[in-house]
Amino acid sequence: MKASNHFKNTIKAYLDQRAETDVLFSFQYSKPEKNIDDCITYILNQVQKSGCNGFADDEIYSMAVHYYDEDNIEIGKPMNNAHIVVNHVVELTAEEKEEARQVAIQKAQDEAYRKITQPVKKTKRAETNVQPSLFDF
Repeated sequence: MKASNHFKNTIKAYLDQRAETDVLFSFQYSKPEKNIDDCITYILNQVQKSGCNGFADDEIYSMAVHYYDEDNIEIGKPMNNAHIVVNHVVELTAEEKEEARQVAIQKAQDEAYRKITQPVKKTKRAETNVQPSLFDF
């Protein structure tokens, strides 16, 4: 399976940061027989075996750490038809934020104006509890 570069980079960034702060993990992470592509393949196979459709970030990260911690780990076969959803954080510039704010204000004003200018619909009074007259018999 060809994982997206964003997915691969996200996992690699986490592992790099973990190796910087955890001396014991840094030894495991630097093993020459381990690589990020096999790590991704291992994660995808573990996800498929679980049968679950959603995972927390920490669960995926722990699978990556587990791959590097274990010497004799079965990676599994590369997958061709896997779908991966990765959290993306979008950073807006100050201009984009201001533009979105102006669009939202205009939309709120348009909706308020539309409500004010709509004609009021008269509701029909429903006759309730109609009593029969003497002439109805």
